[in-house]
Amino acid sequence: MPVSRLRTRSKITCQSICGRQLPIHPRGPWHSQYRRPSTHQSHAQHKPIKVRAAADEEDSVKALPSADSRFGSYSQVLVTGATGKTGAGVVQQLSDMGVSVKAFSRDGVKASGMLPGIQQGVSIQEGDVFNYEQVSRAMEGCDAVIICSGPTSRMDPLSPFKVDFQGVENIVAAAKQGNVKKIVMVSSIGADDPLFPLNLFGLVLVMKKFGELAVQRSGIDYTIIRPGGLLNKDEDGKNPVVAPADTYGLPPRKRPGSILRSKVAEGCIAALVEPEATNKTFEVISIKDAPSRPWKELFATIP
Repeated sequence: MPVSRLRTRSKITCQSICGRQLPIHPRGPWHSQYRRPSTHQSHAQHKPIKVRAAADEEDSVKALPSADSRFGSYSQVLVTGATGKTGAGVVQQLSDMGVSVKAFSRDGVKASGMLPGIQQGVSIQEGDVFNYEQVSRAMEGCDAVIICSGPTSRMDPLSPFKVDFQGVENIVAAAKQGNVKKIVMVSSIGADDPLFPLNLFGLVLVMKKFGELAVQRSGIDYTIIRPGGLLNKDEDGKNPVVAPADTYGLPPRKRPGSILRSKVAEGCIAALVEPEATNKTFEVISIKDAPSRPWKELFATIP
């Protein structure tokens, strides 16, 4: 970020991240995509957002409005991989719903530039999931975690091991040491199939499977979501459908499909509050002309 831009934000609230002062953007580029209508106020008048019920705001966003009141059981939600496309969507949707969020990212400067700011109830914690001490510090004060982290460097063949296996184990260990009541993990279709082509990159799906096992054996209420191919652009006429683990993949399994990232984010958030998602692992894709159903009903179809 150019120095001149940082200077223009000298009055914006800052927080310390690993000893560095970083500017907190009052609004990032994601805000315009998910913004809900409201009477405009200047940022200077905004106060840090606390968890609130949908009934308290008629202009609440459409995503899961009936579930807003149940977020009162969570003081703060940790989102790992917060600067990834799926993770950033989760952070934005939680913020729009008035849920306090701690965004965990290896690049705090990048996170401050693209995510909602402290005025929207989002704090930023810089760190790496491969570093247990950093994960443990990030977990402080959080009672739920949504795991959206994934390997980013194809130049590092150990990246899937560091992020999807050891990183998830670190998250689970820190969650067990803290007061975490719920873990939601974004995994992938194909995690049960070692021959799936994606494993050519560092056995990435095998590592995700090991991460899933750590979550399932944690003793903490969990939901593991295995999406198909992740899309950024909406597909008209397609709605999410869910299926038990190992439904999609190589033959004789069904052919994998795709799904919009924002739909996966909605599913992660719904899993925090819907009892039907308790201790379930499922796969999800979008299918043309599938009926539009609330996540509560979709979760209930998984045994």
